[in-house]
Amino acid sequence: MRVVLAGASGLIGRPLVASLRADGHEAGVLVRHSSPHAGSSQPGTSPWDPATGQLDPEFLVGADAVVCLSGVGVGDRRWSAAYKRKIIASRVDSVGTIARAIAALAVDGAGPKVLVSASAVGYYGHTGDDVVDENSPPGDSFLSEVCRAWEGAAQPAVEAGVRVTFARSGLVLARDGGLLARLRPIVKAGLGGRLGSGRQFMPWISLTDEVAAIRFLLAHHVAGPVNLAAPHPATNAEFTKALGSVLHRPTLVPVPGFAARIALGEFAGEVLTGQRAVPRRLVDAGFEFTHAGLSDALRAELG
Repeated sequence: MRVVLAGASGLIGRPLVASLRADGHEAGVLVRHSSPHAGSSQPGTSPWDPATGQLDPEFLVGADAVVCLSGVGVGDRRWSAAYKRKIIASRVDSVGTIARAIAALAVDGAGPKVLVSASAVGYYGHTGDDVVDENSPPGDSFLSEVCRAWEGAAQPAVEAGVRVTFARSGLVLARDGGLLARLRPIVKAGLGGRLGSGRQFMPWISLTDEVAAIRFLLAHHVAGPVNLAAPHPATNAEFTKALGSVLHRPTLVPVPGFAARIALGEFAGEVLTGQRAVPRRLVDAGFEFTHAGLSDALRAELG
């Protein structure tokens, strides 16, 4: 199988490329013009510029599938108006550029037949204790707006008859990035605790299962939205307690909601609420989780 990836240098992209290549698949990589590798003769790469819609369609010819994981980090900075625009544009421009290229190639049957496009469980907005699956409606939060635009950008590929799957990921647990990279030193210092009430749900998935699930979606005929989250989402209090137990540290210092809002600004609204999202379509399709339990996932990913 030949798979072309966008966002291959990120938290999920790096192990996904390694996993595909380890099993003998060809993984081509789209590299942004601003990257030091862009325009180089590095084999298996092709420069592109999603902000201007530039992509060499020949790089997609002969590929079986494309995986798009591009997008700036949602929690990397405070949400100024400019950064919120960047969050949306970095996703919509990337998926839109790829979807239009795939649709153009589909006319002659030369392009990829599958597009797996990243999305997030933030699509559902703030759902409290209600269990949500892929049939649940979108919410009205900013991240819900982001996800709706993100998924909508793939419409040209959908209309061209390409199988498009939206991987709505939960919080990906990985030692060297994402949520755990931020929480680990805090909890190890004995300063960890629940955020706000601690009752908000945190749909999570181990990095191992995230990579395996994307590969599963490449190989199985599943179209539309698919929640990439473990079967049992944890509350923030449960998650914090489990992380403290794995790291052998107490988690007795709660972070009040007002303090989170001071530190994080508008993003705190997402941290202090959540989604009780379950992977109904993934399980129904036959995917088996390596880490269905939170403590096992934390131990495995933290080594």
